[in-house]
Amino acid sequence: MWIDTHCHLDFNPLKTNISSVINEARKNRVDAIIIPSIDLGNISRVIKLSDRYRECYYALGFHPMFLEKIDPHDLEILNKYIIKYNPVAIGEIGLDLFVRKDNLEVQEYYFSNQLQLAQTFNLPVIMHVRSAIDLVLKHLRRVKVRGGIAHAFNGSFQQAQQLINLGFKLGFGGAMTNPRATHLQNLAKSLPIESIVLETDAPDMPPYWLQDGAYNQPSEVARIGHFFSDLRGLNSLEFADIIRVNTMQALPRLAKLCT
Repeated sequence: MWIDTHCHLDFNPLKTNISSVINEARKNRVDAIIIPSIDLGNISRVIKLSDRYRECYYALGFHPMFLEKIDPHDLEILNKYIIKYNPVAIGEIGLDLFVRKDNLEVQEYYFSNQLQLAQTFNLPVIMHVRSAIDLVLKHLRRVKVRGGIAHAFNGSFQQAQQLINLGFKLGFGGAMTNPRATHLQNLAKSLPIESIVLETDAPDMPPYWLQDGAYNQPSEVARIGHFFSDLRGLNSLEFADIIRVNTMQALPRLAKLCT
């Protein structure tokens, strides 16, 4: 029923208790989990998780916060992985100007090249856009891709509309559940329902109800979905169906694999 469009299952502490994490997701009717890679080092891990658990699907790409571990030649290796393993998306790719700005040129180089890979293979992208949405939009206008998901969206209504016009869905997760997250909640209530997908970003970005160091996990996407449906005044089952359709539109290969 529920789909977690962004979860790092191969990260600690999730990977140390993976069977329990998957069972908890199943109990909460989470039947698809997208695991994006971050660099060459974890591509094999996300593929193995997908082979092991029927709920798991992978995206392949280089995360903007882990670029020190890769070099330009690795783009050729990524290209070969895409050909061999046919991911549901290219990701997690993008730009991050919140953590650091001194390597912006490097970030843009890898983002642009990975957009070109997405264009070549006609794949959607799963994008990291923290504090960099306008710059991301500039690159998307230069390199046309088939859309995808803007992960953890927290921009303006105008930026949201520009991404929607370019074929993107917007990812909402645990940050929205904080009572002080009024901007995110206003976005969640006001943006077109057809533009929304859900995510956890587990083990990070825990929802407000996880306190005292409890870590996030994919099962929480169900409660996040209920929270969102309450914001919109929708029946949760009706909302889950809408979100599922949205996700399949954003990730067409997932739709084929889930049927």
